[in-house]
Amino acid sequence: MSRELENTDDEPPKWMKFRSLLVFSILLRVFLIVYGEWQDAHMEVRYTDVDYIVFSDAASLIASACDLLVGWFVHKILRERKVPEKICTYSVMVWLLNPFTFTIGTRGNCEPIVCAMILWIIISLMRGNLSQAAFWYGLVVHFRVYPIIYALPIILVLDSQIFRSGQKPALEDWNTGQAKTPISNTERKTFLFNLSTTLKSLFSRERIMFALISGGVFLACNAVSFYFYGHKFLHEALLYHLTRTDPRHNFSIYFYHIYLHYERQFSAVEKLISFLPQFTVQFALVFCFSQDLVFCIFLQTVAFVAFNKVITAQYFVWFYCLLPLILPWSRMKLKWEGLLCIIMWIGAQTHWLLWGYMLEFKGINVFLPLWIASLLFLAANTFVLVRIIQRHRFSPLFRRYESSTSSKNITKLD
Repeated sequence: MSRELENTDDEPPKWMKFRSLLVFSILLRVFLIVYGEWQDAHMEVRYTDVDYIVFSDAASLIASACDLLVGWFVHKILRERKVPEKICTYSVMVWLLNPFTFTIGTRGNCEPIVCAMILWIIISLMRGNLSQAAFWYGLVVHFRVYPIIYALPIILVLDSQIFRSGQKPALEDWNTGQAKTPISNTERKTFLFNLSTTLKSLFSRERIMFALISGGVFLACNAVSFYFYGHKFLHEALLYHLTRTDPRHNFSIYFYHIYLHYERQFSAVEKLISFLPQFTVQFALVFCFSQDLVFCIFLQTVAFVAFNKVITAQYFVWFYCLLPLILPWSRMKLKWEGLLCIIMWIGAQTHWLLWGYMLEFKGINVFLPLWIASLLFLAANTFVLVRIIQRHRFSPLFRRYESSTSSKNITKLD
């Protein structure tokens, strides 16, 4: 993404190698955890968010450990796809040295745990260990509902031309992707053919196995939770998300409408209709990019958060952990296009926070300007997402085993 990444043959300086970066990241997080304890004890504004205390006093240590694990997983995924070490290091820095991610982990937030689980699922798929990937997928959807959106692209890549019994799937490496333009005509035709054959062979052995294991783990975890907590668990963990109406101010464009009409009961149709833009965008992204699995789930996550009924800052971590995995395939230069996207996204967020501060801390009625700021933030998210798509080098995660039949059909398409 940056101009510096163009020189891919050079090794990073010794002080910037992955091991040095990891050691520095550990020391930084230890310092912040110790500082957080001091601030909580001596200052009016706490470092540890009150919402995070409900886990345990060890939450910061566990979350920070998983935060570091995410960095290690990012490096491992990129190296397995033969990304040069220098680019790997720069990409990992986007996670490990991101002020937002290391702050939210040291404050005790559980999102880094979810991020680590999702990256481990990707690693398991890359190694051809479908049963392990399915187990962790069922577990992470129980832990957090939002990864359910990854089910369709994962199912679509579980193709018999990719996953063969007893064989590790072949990966498309970084060097192969360098020669490609952003989705050529032939690639698009080939993808559409692959999609049609995928739909015809939907009930393959690999897909059935993944669905049974992940679904079984998900149901088993929910059954155990339901046994201990009853209908309260069922409502707060699952059903609540379908009909959630939160009148408190947040980044979502829906908050103002909910705030104005919160005193009357919303019908089930009104509560569910807000999912329509989300579902439409999700299906469009999956249809276009499912074979480029990592890029697809990154786009899905950004779009899911941007169009959600409730958006809080911690949701941004969901796609931050995937961003380093797509940067090596981006044609976007940090100067100036990359900087423009960063400034626009952070600027729109800061603009919203200024109005939020005036409402929450000063008690000034700025609901309308705050809602306009939410609209601008959605526009900024959409702009950045479109630019990322336009500058991305389409590169399927897995290489297909070409059969004679498919080769003939692809030739006919050309």
